[in-house]
Amino acid sequence: MTEAAMAKDIVIHAHNISKHYRLGVINHGTLYRDLQSWWAKIRGNPDPNATVGGAWSHSQSRVEGDLFRALEGISFDVSRGEIIGVIGGNGAGKSTLLKVLSRITAPTGGWIGLSGRVASLLEVGTGFHPELTGRENIYLNGAILGMSSREISRKFDEIVEFAEISQFIDTPVKRYSSGMYVRLAFSVAAHLESEILLVDEVLAVGDIAFQKKCLGKMEDIGSSGRTILFVSHNMAAIENLCTKALVLKDGRVDFHGNVKEGIEHYHAFFGESEGINLEGAPRSGDGRARISDVWFSDTEGNRLPILKSGQEVQLHIAVNPVAEKCSNLILAAGITTLQGEGVLHLSTETGGLPLPSLDTATVLTCTIPRLTLRGGYYSMNLFLSANGTVTDWLQGGYRFQIEDADFYRTGKLPPEGYSTFLADFSWAIAKE
Repeated sequence: MTEAAMAKDIVIHAHNISKHYRLGVINHGTLYRDLQSWWAKIRGNPDPNATVGGAWSHSQSRVEGDLFRALEGISFDVSRGEIIGVIGGNGAGKSTLLKVLSRITAPTGGWIGLSGRVASLLEVGTGFHPELTGRENIYLNGAILGMSSREISRKFDEIVEFAEISQFIDTPVKRYSSGMYVRLAFSVAAHLESEILLVDEVLAVGDIAFQKKCLGKMEDIGSSGRTILFVSHNMAAIENLCTKALVLKDGRVDFHGNVKEGIEHYHAFFGESEGINLEGAPRSGDGRARISDVWFSDTEGNRLPILKSGQEVQLHIAVNPVAEKCSNLILAAGITTLQGEGVLHLSTETGGLPLPSLDTATVLTCTIPRLTLRGGYYSMNLFLSANGTVTDWLQGGYRFQIEDADFYRTGKLPPEGYSTFLADFSWAIAKE
């Protein structure tokens, strides 16, 4: 570490870090697929069995030959006691950066200077053995994180109490839910007396009460002079917890500074790359009327770069006739996952809004009293017709993000992987 860095009390000094991965796989498990991939390579065609191409289709500039540049030229300093929010879109390089900092994987280029012991919580249950009990895994995981047996014993009761699993402490962790896993894993990492704590999106699991408890614990860690790097898509948590923001885009540092300015910067480029893209999206129609803008807002008219489950939102679509007066218009918005699966269809025809004629620029607003979609990224197809003829049709012209929130007002988040939609329901006990 340089003298200047030491003078500033720097605990993390990253200089020109790069991490490259080789695309493809060693083999596909069958001779047929291996030969298929070999023949495609001989003919200069894409590998039909490749597992990466689609996921990184938006980042072709990061692919060079058979190498993918996950990180490129990353440089930054972190001072003692700072809480840094690492934010960026999917595939920006956030998790890769934390894995390099925690020495799980070595950088391809550049170097890192770390001052102090590092604890990392990068994936739920990392370092846990499914056949061992919670008690045994505390000692195992603590040892992996660098805690001595005496230190673990001294903090054991505090770890169990924080994780809220005392009645299951002697149960094999293979029987734990994902929420119990993350509570125990976070508790062990948080109670390690490390100078640097790396946390990667683990607070997406668990109920809201425990998430608040974890954020409170990280605030306590930060106030004690220890340093935290916190990766999350939850901008509210980033703003409330962090002192600075590190924004990554396409494997590079796009912003490093004030947390509010960083979030605004993230929202700005999110709006460009993940939001509206009316010119770049596939488009067809006779052009008599065109969709000129799309945005979400709250009921007071404030634009919403990110929506929340259960929130009342308004979808605004601006229509601009460019050629002639249009009659019998039908406007529709089809919301899909990024994989193209249709999840919601909003139409003026089925919604009961007749549009007999339109001869001037108009904004049409669809109010959704309670957003029932789970957290994630979504795409929107936009359709406009007049007198039965398509005037404008955009495929994937708008992309947006939804965050999971307390939809049921119970302090509990529904488990991951079970649903796309959230429905109002109630339980009752029938007495015989």
